[in-house]
Amino acid sequence: MRLEKINFDFSICKVENFSLLNLDDEYCFMGKTDEEKSLVCITENVPQNVIERDDGWRAFRIEGILDFSLIGILSKISALLAENDIGIFAVSTYNTDYIFTKSEKKALEVLSKAGYEVI
Repeated sequence: MRLEKINFDFSICKVENFSLLNLDDEYCFMGKTDEEKSLVCITENVPQNVIERDDGWRAFRIEGILDFSLIGILSKISALLAENDIGIFAVSTYNTDYIFTKSEKKALEVLSKAGYEVI
């Protein structure tokens, strides 16, 4: 399986609302529940109305379009990283999954050693 390293610094945020987001930014992941509005975006694009933020995240994208019938892809990667004391934040889109970590170099080593091709 191939993973693509995304060469941006990311921030994970809680925002007041989504009114200041630029939806044309290259990467922008939003989540909304009855308790919060969350955002993952490139650090330089964090909006002014942020309530809390955690900077210093790097991202990997699972290459290709993942069929909904595929089982355990994200689970295997997250378990492998957890076994090596690497915390993650995962985001799924319709096509694929994104894995965010603060330990990019270590994650690259662990994933490559496990047979994942990281491009």
